[in-house]
Amino acid sequence: MNKTRFIYAMWLAGVVIWNYAYPTVPPIFDVGMAVILSLFSYGLNIFFNA
Repeated sequence: MNKTRFIYAMWLAGVVIWNYAYPTVPPIFDVGMAVILSLFSYGLNIFFNA
């Protein structure tokens, strides 16, 4: 598995864990957390591919 797929898998796992850990939060918070996690994964991609 290359680095990009691993980072994507980490992002996906983070989103799934968030949704199962906090099932009662409004959908806007789900979107916000997905955006925050995507920014984190973008930073990891830059860090590992630089």
